[in-house]
Amino acid sequence: MRKSLLGTSALAIALLTAGTAHAEVSEETAYILNSFSFLVNGALVMWMAAGFAMLESGLVRAKNTATICLKNIALYALAGLMFYLVGYTLMYGIEEGGWLGPISLFWAPDDSAAAAGNFTEVGYSASSDWFFQMVFVATAASIVSGTLAERIKLWPFLVFVLVLTGIIYPIQGSWAWGAGWLDAMGFSDYAGSTLVHSVGGWAALVGAVILGARKGKYGANGSVHPMPGSNLPLATIGTFILWLGWFGFNGGSVLSLGSAAAVIEMANVFANTNMAAAGGVVAAMLLTQVLYKKVDLTLALNGAIGGLVSITAGPAAPTMGVAILIGAIGGLLVVLAVPLLDKLKIDDVVGAIPAHLVCGIWGTMAVPISNAETSFVTQFVGVVSVGAFVLVCSTIVWLALKYTMGIRASEEDEVMGLDRAELGLEAYPEFGQGSQSY
Repeated sequence: MRKSLLGTSALAIALLTAGTAHAEVSEETAYILNSFSFLVNGALVMWMAAGFAMLESGLVRAKNTATICLKNIALYALAGLMFYLVGYTLMYGIEEGGWLGPISLFWAPDDSAAAAGNFTEVGYSASSDWFFQMVFVATAASIVSGTLAERIKLWPFLVFVLVLTGIIYPIQGSWAWGAGWLDAMGFSDYAGSTLVHSVGGWAALVGAVILGARKGKYGANGSVHPMPGSNLPLATIGTFILWLGWFGFNGGSVLSLGSAAAVIEMANVFANTNMAAAGGVVAAMLLTQVLYKKVDLTLALNGAIGGLVSITAGPAAPTMGVAILIGAIGGLLVVLAVPLLDKLKIDDVVGAIPAHLVCGIWGTMAVPISNAETSFVTQFVGVVSVGAFVLVCSTIVWLALKYTMGIRASEEDEVMGLDRAELGLEAYPEFGQGSQSY
């Protein structure tokens, strides 16, 4: 289904106008409420950028904190610019059942119908829709920054962000949310377990493999040397902010607020989203206690995110109990995937690949459990198609950057820390220079 209000808005307006002599007032009310939902929920999703920045800042070492903060604010800005420049029209200009939309520069809103009093033609403000779609693009890019932290150069990373947000993300997104070929098949991804989270996860995975692990992370005998983050309270606050922002991420994807039916659906989505995250936290805590005889805070945090990602593909249909189960399985997958990556010597600094890629796949495949209109085969085709596309495109871009600009910081810069090497400053100057852990 296209991620727009074309279908839902018509139902909302019909419900509002039934039995009233002032249809134009009700249509305008629905228009206002739909646009308001986009704007407020979009602002919540934008706030997730702060959550990612805090989570990643807390999980990197002190000497790389300012750099990861810069990357997060820069990628959000670049995502907006690229979605305005080319991304939105590429994503939503595709022909029904098609594979690729037109490349048209500089999107501009067209609210002429609403300005003339015709609120039924679209059902929402054009710019409110653009804003809501844009903040999702930034989320995909944020996933990449955390995985590749502490050893990737700033500018090559930002060049990759330009390609990811302007080309890779919009093309695959158009296949399902832009009424492309996956939508025609019946593929369902309510708010983006695959189209947002696994896209960022695949791009991060390819980048981590090509970039290599941080110096000293893995020993020659297969040993893994932990590199604890600098500020776990900050990482915890970041997770809570992401949890809060996810209500806008999933709730706003109802795509309407102009009817009682839409309000009921949004309330169910909020509740299911919350409980899936709770299930992820508890499941991750229990499994770490069983496996390691102690609870790991960072895995509990990623358990919450894993639960949130898992429910994102289908938060409206499940009962609350099923939502908890879906989120709990996501939390378990996070705990199991982290040591698997270490065995493969794939260095994921913040655990984004387990939380966003692995749980994104699980959440998408879980949709038919509670949604009889979907099928496991169609969901599998969507997961594989998007994964293959992002893998191929990301590999080409990462390799091109590696052999032109170079993507890996020098060993000297990595030891010194990217804050001083690339920015010439320290996030914690009172503790940096003389600290043994620095």
